[in-house]
Amino acid sequence: MTGQQLKNSILQWAIQGKLVPQIESEGTAEDLLKEIRAEKERLVKEGKLKKKDLEVKPIEDDEIPFEIPESWKWCRLEYILKTTSGSTPLTSNSAYYNGDVNWTRTTDLNNGYLSSCEKKVSLLAVSECNLSIIPRNSICIAMYGGAGTIGKYSLIKFDTTINQSVCAIHPNEKIYMEFIYYFMQYQRPLWMDFAVGSRKDPNINKIIINNCMIPLPPLSEQKRIVAKIEELMPLVEEYGKAQERLEALNKELPEKLKKSVLQEAIMGKLVPQDPKEGTAEALLAEIRKEKEKLVKEGKLKKKDLEVKPIEDDEIPFEIPEGWRWCRLGEIGSWGSGATPAKGKPEYYINGNIPWLRTGELNNDYVYDSEIKITQLALDNCSLRMCQKGDVLIAMYGATIGKVAIAGIELTTNQACCACTPLLIYNKYLMWYLMASKQAFIDLGEGGAQPNISREKIVAFPFALPPLAEQKRIVEKVEEVMKMIDGMK
Repeated sequence: MTGQQLKNSILQWAIQGKLVPQIESEGTAEDLLKEIRAEKERLVKEGKLKKKDLEVKPIEDDEIPFEIPESWKWCRLEYILKTTSGSTPLTSNSAYYNGDVNWTRTTDLNNGYLSSCEKKVSLLAVSECNLSIIPRNSICIAMYGGAGTIGKYSLIKFDTTINQSVCAIHPNEKIYMEFIYYFMQYQRPLWMDFAVGSRKDPNINKIIINNCMIPLPPLSEQKRIVAKIEELMPLVEEYGKAQERLEALNKELPEKLKKSVLQEAIMGKLVPQDPKEGTAEALLAEIRKEKEKLVKEGKLKKKDLEVKPIEDDEIPFEIPEGWRWCRLGEIGSWGSGATPAKGKPEYYINGNIPWLRTGELNNDYVYDSEIKITQLALDNCSLRMCQKGDVLIAMYGATIGKVAIAGIELTTNQACCACTPLLIYNKYLMWYLMASKQAFIDLGEGGAQPNISREKIVAFPFALPPLAEQKRIVEKVEEVMKMIDGMK
């Protein structure tokens, strides 16, 4: 249960008479209603109310939404409280706004206690524009403004006037206004059930508000209900914050665990080392022989054999004895793609060669692309054809460090760098690049669209395990990642 759900439940218990016990000595709501009627009859005799104010539409059984305690009574709001609405003085008349009389609008209402409003009007506006002074401790409700505004409320802590979009419920000494305030919290989601007007511009009005049914407790119980609500709400707020922290932790924890697992994996701490599997030094020697063969065959350039030694200050962490630090450029052939000229339709129309953009990298295998290019584009536009199994990494903008493995032959745009691994398990390389994502982001240069380059990628330090251990690491990573995904 969320904090808001708990708050809603407390309000529901309060309004249904379940939050505090009933006390027989406090009398009944029937007695309270008789007092209110006697007061209204006196005001009618004094000419301060009209006789029709004593007439109230009776409540039918099928209107009653829930049972209430025996000492309570269902009544309509207009029977126990007076309501008024306001108006907007002519905006072109500056004399109406050159004053210090508060003028409350729906935009001021805050679903809480309101201690000030933004706009003021003059006494001239009050006298000429059908405005009346609403006394403090009135409750104001928004009648217009669509579903997001209708039913907004405030208990006003100052005297004010109101505009025509606001209905004010005046205080009555026989009703505890804080109880009505909490009732309005409960009632707010329900106003739209009674809204009139078009779907586009729904509203409620004074008639709807006056006819609103209130489950009325005796006055003393109203006060006890409010005291209990106000005792509980700080605890509810703390519960809500704790619940939000827990939800955030539950959301963040799997990703944090994944990052930790990857870090353990590339540091050689996820699986034990086995001397029988050889050493990374021997693997690097084999890789170099393979590269020398490719140079002779013209498939690599001689400069691809030249590697700058790793300096001590470049090494980010310790690795096991059988591992070896090298650079990414040593363990494969790296190259980026290009974008065929968009103004040449012959490069795209009826194309069947997948052309991948960095937004399509998915930290997994990719088997297709949104855009295809033609063989003519491949021949003319310095595009690199990636082989099935090549490892791809994004170099530009918000996608820096995103990776994938080519599940098919494809080509890419210039924002993507691809590696054809040599005697390296491509899945291990992919996971290593994923573990190093933040380091690649930190290497990014530029303004709004920072980027890394192929040169930075090939120079990046790589913690190399023996090939058999690479495969065991990948197997363990995938096993643990599956378990973490099962936690969500």
